[in-house]
Amino acid sequence: MVVLSIQAVQFPIKRGLDNCYRRGSRSGGNFRIRCGIAEPSGQPAPMGQKTKYNDGLFEKAFMTLFARKMEKFAAVNKEQIGQKEKGFFDYDYDSFVDVSRRVMQGRNRMQQQEVVREVLLSMLPPGAPAQFKKLFPPTKWAEEFNAALTVPFFHWLVGPSEVVEVEINGMKQRSGVLIKKCRYLENSGCVGQCVNMCKIPTQDFFTNEFGLPLTMIPNFEDMSCEMVYGQVPPPFEEDPVAKQPCFADICPVGNINSSICPKLQA
Repeated sequence: MVVLSIQAVQFPIKRGLDNCYRRGSRSGGNFRIRCGIAEPSGQPAPMGQKTKYNDGLFEKAFMTLFARKMEKFAAVNKEQIGQKEKGFFDYDYDSFVDVSRRVMQGRNRMQQQEVVREVLLSMLPPGAPAQFKKLFPPTKWAEEFNAALTVPFFHWLVGPSEVVEVEINGMKQRSGVLIKKCRYLENSGCVGQCVNMCKIPTQDFFTNEFGLPLTMIPNFEDMSCEMVYGQVPPPFEEDPVAKQPCFADICPVGNINSSICPKLQA
């Protein structure tokens, strides 16, 4: 998805920051707060294990913002009936993923992607796509600039990433972003959710709404993903993800008897 994140900020000490690293002195009553991976290695957990994160107020704010926008389109579970609405900071990453999953219920592949498009458009001020096209025409500079912005701005959604060199029209440029182990795919465990709620709508949004080509290439073997700015995405039918089977062992709604994830066929 098109998302924003702030990984490091300074503000007065408050309660509720115990799950973040605190660095700096007490001078002025300020700390430097950095929230991210909570693994001892500082790297994503190995395949088959779920990475632990320290999410701060800003990360939770974006989780809440997107979750509330999507909640309008989400199916209601039985356990939700009669419960009061979640507060602004009551959402965490798991509840954000749950809302995404409930948006998929009762919708086909195209309808799921359209919901994400509507949510993304609702996050922008009027005329924003047109302004983006003026500021960032599809040039090498714009592609490399957006790749650089992706690393910090997508961090809360996908986890750590880095800018990498890619080849666009025979030319080398640093407009690729390698996501080390996608947090969204890791937590959802669902191929269809990755493709329909993230990959395809994000590609389409940048390519069609913003006029900046983007192709996302998830690796379902290790849950990494490469984002390539400047590369026009292929039609869905020609994309290798269209033939991807379920994660048989971890997908909560998977079908082990199907050679292709059912969410990609509807």
